[in-house]
Amino acid sequence: MVNSQASGVPPAPRSCAGCGGKIADRFLLFSMERYWHTRCLKCSCCQAQLGDIGTTCYSKGGMILCRSDYIRLFGHSGACSACGQSIPANEMVMRAQGNVYHLKCFSCATCRNRLMPGDRFHYINGTIFCEHDRPGAALLSSHLPPLQSNSVLTDQKVC
Repeated sequence: MVNSQASGVPPAPRSCAGCGGKIADRFLLFSMERYWHTRCLKCSCCQAQLGDIGTTCYSKGGMILCRSDYIRLFGHSGACSACGQSIPANEMVMRAQGNVYHLKCFSCATCRNRLMPGDRFHYINGTIFCEHDRPGAALLSSHLPPLQSNSVLTDQKVC
């Protein structure tokens, strides 16, 4: 194989995976086994130009994401905080205290009832309890720290 640069012939322009146009720019990005104009490699959620905000990007479910949006959508690991299984990019999730859960996994640790949007719950030491099964509900002591109370909200769309 002949090196085209050694012979004085410039390399053939590459096509951008984002816009399909030829890349004649001085700089280009290579991500997910494809080439991109620097202006075309963008986060699917916030539209930030990924070459401008760092050296890494994330891909899941056909989306290209910046680090912030990946963590916001899928948690630090991309896995459910309850079962540890992967969360598909198109699946709706529940969130509590920065953790992400499958809908079916977001349930009371005591009675195992699934919590639905609008249900009140308590998040204590990383464990979810429904309003009825809150530990210490029968104990009214000023020595206990206040319990964190939340209402369940689902993410209606990914971005």
